Amino acid sequence: MREFPKYGGLQFKSIAITVEKEGTKYIRTDLRGSQLLQSSHLNKGTAFSTKERELFNLIGLLPHSVETLDEQLQRAYHQYSLQADDLQKNIFLNNLYHTNETLFFRLIREHIQEMMPIVYTPTAGLAIQHYSDEFRKPRGIYLSYPDREHVDEILDNWSDGEIDLIVLTDSEQILGIGDQGANGIGISVAKLVIYTLCAGINPRRMLPIMIDVGTNNPRLLKDPFYLGWRHPRISSEEYHQFVETVINAINEKFPQVFLQWEDFGKKNARYHLDRYQDVMCTFNDDIQGTGAVAMAALLNALKLTGTPLSHHRVLIYGAGTAGCGIADQIWEQMVKEGLNHQEAYSCFYLMDRQGLVTRDRDNIDYFKAPYACSSTETDEWGPADDPKDLLDVVRNVQPTILIGTSTVHGAFNREVVTTMASHVEQPIIFPLSNPLTLAEASPDDIIKWTEGRALVATGSPFSDVEFQGKSYPVSQCNNALIFPGLGLGIISCQAERVTSGMMDAATIELANSTTDDARLLPEIAQLQEVSKNIGVAVARQAILEGVARTQKDRNIESIVESNIWEPVYVQYKPLTSMENSK
Repeated sequence: MREFPKYGGLQFKSIAITVEKEGTKYIRTDLRGSQLLQSSHLNKGTAFSTKERELFNLIGLLPHSVETLDEQLQRAYHQYSLQADDLQKNIFLNNLYHTNETLFFRLIREHIQEMMPIVYTPTAGLAIQHYSDEFRKPRGIYLSYPDREHVDEILDNWSDGEIDLIVLTDSEQILGIGDQGANGIGISVAKLVIYTLCAGINPRRMLPIMIDVGTNNPRLLKDPFYLGWRHPRISSEEYHQFVETVINAINEKFPQVFLQWEDFGKKNARYHLDRYQDVMCTFNDDIQGTGAVAMAALLNALKLTGTPLSHHRVLIYGAGTAGCGIADQIWEQMVKEGLNHQEAYSCFYLMDRQGLVTRDRDNIDYFKAPYACSSTETDEWGPADDPKDLLDVVRNVQPTILIGTSTVHGAFNREVVTTMASHVEQPIIFPLSNPLTLAEASPDDIIKWTEGRALVATGSPFSDVEFQGKSYPVSQCNNALIFPGLGLGIISCQAERVTSGMMDAATIELANSTTDDARLLPEIAQLQEVSKNIGVAVARQAILEGVARTQKDRNIESIVESNIWEPVYVQYKPLTSMENSK
């Protein structure tokens, strides 16, 4: 049996941010010398002032010159630019993250358009695949099934202070690359980076957690460098009992935390959300986040078509976690616009690996069942038409909205797109699978095949399309447009739950954030402003619904702004022995 002593690494509980009489913030800490330089939270590197070097025993541990943050940024960007490819750039940035958090976040913020795809989608997926090969330093907590009797003790080993936000994964289904075992902690880390980068959530108050329940990836099981539990994934009762043990321990240690589920398998993802959403403040980005961003893009597309949502027929190609999450969001909107439940369900057609989802199928997933169409409907098709074939489904269903979450590259081919476009003046086509190599179609082809009539949003970043002398905006349905602002609002008002009303508030605010009427979603460069506005909208809705701990009479905008962390250096002062003993 393994021993689990209750101790952590560097003790950050002694750090305190104080405000001087003039209103200048400074940090007190009892760390000195190499310990201070090894703390990524506190390290300033060559930006420690001469006075700070004297006070904290840093003289001789750093080169003589004292630099500003701007001077450090120039060197860091030069070093970044020298990296050979996107993976090496990701590795460079992660090393900087482990060394100096302030410089890391400031560098990416200054170059957000360029670096967002490196730290997040799509390069994050490549980095996760190489996680064990490139491992240098752990970040976060690893809860492995063999250690299931010691989950409480493992969490107690976290000594960096209070936590506002946790991103939890078992990495069974990382979009585009599937089961990545313990390597998947990289997706939790990447999500937390985006929370800070876009919404200013304090990186010192967030925690990535990996639930290591084994892997069914044969490459990893045979890889001598693989760092996770080398065992097939556990399932069924023992899996769910372990997850419940983890959630109970998290609730005990961090009772007010906001927990995000990330990249769980489709059945477990839905089960966990349904099981825990009424007992803690929790959210699934793959289901709710993806659905909210797609819904925001669709709301703006509907403004351009002038056709009410209730008059549309929706075909979703890829009825997994993301596809069904999008369907749920659209269905709810249809009901709000006046359709009854069954009328709204009848507007949908879902396709998965087995083809069109119909009611006569055996063992249909419960979250797909409401969208299943009658098999008698396909009986009226032509004798040669196959409900497993996308083109035949498009020909018979005549969808006005086509959404792809299948990861089947090129599935929306010319014949599929032109067939759809022959039945509707402005087809709404969202190929949302990423990375680029898994997209159902390129926006350039869709615009060309529909002669500029289609309204397009994608899952991966694409450039705007030039066709016949006109520019067609291509918006990216990037979840980074929604979850950082949602988290900011939840943390700011200390929400007890994530309600459908809060998700609606975030969706509507995102839809209203576009400054170009032809663009379906705001651009990446607007992320910080958009996230702040979403945070305000979410906090206001939480207070209105009575699920916030914040007092109703407080100024919401001020509360949100006070929770935004800025990547700037502040002055350090030694923690006195009297303060340290408190």
